Amino acid sequence: MTAPATIREFEERLAELAGTMPKRLRQCADFVAANQDRIAVSTVAEMADGAGVQPSAFMRFCQIIGFSGFSEMQKLFRDSYVGGWPDYRTRLKHLRETAAGSPVALLAEFTDAGRTSLEGLLKTVEPAELEKSVELLSGAAMIHIIGLRRAFSVATYIAYAFERMNVPAMLHGAVGGLANYQAVRPGDVVIAISFAPYTAETVAFAEQAAGNDIPVIGITDTVVSPLRPFSATTLSVSEVDFGAFRSLSATLGLAIALTVAVGAARNGS
Repeated sequence: MTAPATIREFEERLAELAGTMPKRLRQCADFVAANQDRIAVSTVAEMADGAGVQPSAFMRFCQIIGFSGFSEMQKLFRDSYVGGWPDYRTRLKHLRETAAGSPVALLAEFTDAGRTSLEGLLKTVEPAELEKSVELLSGAAMIHIIGLRRAFSVATYIAYAFERMNVPAMLHGAVGGLANYQAVRPGDVVIAISFAPYTAETVAFAEQAAGNDIPVIGITDTVVSPLRPFSATTLSVSEVDFGAFRSLSATLGLAIALTVAVGAARNGS
């Protein structure tokens, strides 16, 4: 198997092979998919530690993808980011060393991470997928929105914005274990939002809808997200983290753009 020549080829191969990998290699796949920004600047030991496996297992993962080893995979990512690789790690490291833990330092760190996430949004969202999402939502009889845990605030915002723009929408929260599958009818569209670690209830809702031929718009992160197989179209978001805490800067930016585009299309028709 030849090595992927582009990041897109890498993502497609990762999505294709991840489901067939044994447990340890799947851990590598999940970690890499959620942390592509770390590949260019990390050692194989650091990547293996992040995935919770031995370096030898991570090297085996690289070979299954088609690379001779980690160095070749890292080169692909370093070459892809020449001239555009964000320097937020250097800035965050400096803040940690000079004012670790102070409120002002934390504000600066999260602001910087949010800025980088927003700058990457145009790279992760495919224009054709966004256009298709707006087209599907503009023609929906009812828009069903589900996003739990960290995604709940995003789902709530989308429902609020649609309400204010007189777009028929229903927010699902799985309260009391009630999924309300029966509320989804032919002609409706589902927006399902989930990020690693993925929420089983959200994935199940998307699967149920897709099984009934209801279009699903997935807002998610990695190429191995369990939402992707059930989504008619997928909007990809990558949030830069600090100290294992991820903001929602890019996700909310996407939510605002999506809802306003749909509101404009529906109210203009």
